[in-house]
Amino acid sequence: MATVERFEDLEVWQAARDVVNAIYKISSAGAFSKDYALRDQIRRAAISIPSNIAEGFSRHSNKEFIQFLFISKGSTAEVQSQLYTALDQDYISQETFDSIYATLEVVAKQLSRFITYLKESG
Repeated sequence: MATVERFEDLEVWQAARDVVNAIYKISSAGAFSKDYALRDQIRRAAISIPSNIAEGFSRHSNKEFIQFLFISKGSTAEVQSQLYTALDQDYISQETFDSIYATLEVVAKQLSRFITYLKESG
């Protein structure tokens, strides 16, 4: 793996940033924008994904970085769960749900692979 000097260079952080932008877009329209509890919670959970990647990266310790990556991975599942609520309330279409959910699956897999890599690299 190439040496990464900034968290912004990490593909997983870039994908997580895309998730945040997608969540902000869908939660800014229609009835979703007025459901303050769900809107704010899904945004916080989405923001947590890249934020924890960045914070863990800054620790310069694999052990701590792994801990933050696990938190980030948990946040991906939280957003996925909240997407179901948005779908069930007809705030988003099935197509939008599927698209964002699939992106979150990719992010979760990237996080898992990264965690494994860091554990193995010591």
